[in-house]
Amino acid sequence: MADKKADAVKAESKKAASKKADSKKAAAKKKPNVFQRLTKYLVACKGELKKITWPSVHQTTKNFGIVLAVILVMGLFIFALDRGLFALLGLVMGTASV
Repeated sequence: MADKKADAVKAESKKAASKKADSKKAAAKKKPNVFQRLTKYLVACKGELKKITWPSVHQTTKNFGIVLAVILVMGLFIFALDRGLFALLGLVMGTASV
């Protein structure tokens, strides 16, 4: 009885292994060439680009102005902080020439 069950299990595992091997062979045969895959990828990219909601010229100009203002403010802040710390260091070290 145990031998029959063991034989059945072995037969089932062989069938499963052969099915996996057959599916791998079929998949390897059906693999498209490089140019077909590249074309498919580029078509998909084009489709995704069409889905994007692009900002208007007004929105882009407004955001550009905000970015420039923030950069200017942060630059002035860092400049003032640098000069202040340099002056403080000069007072501590006694070598201030500012």
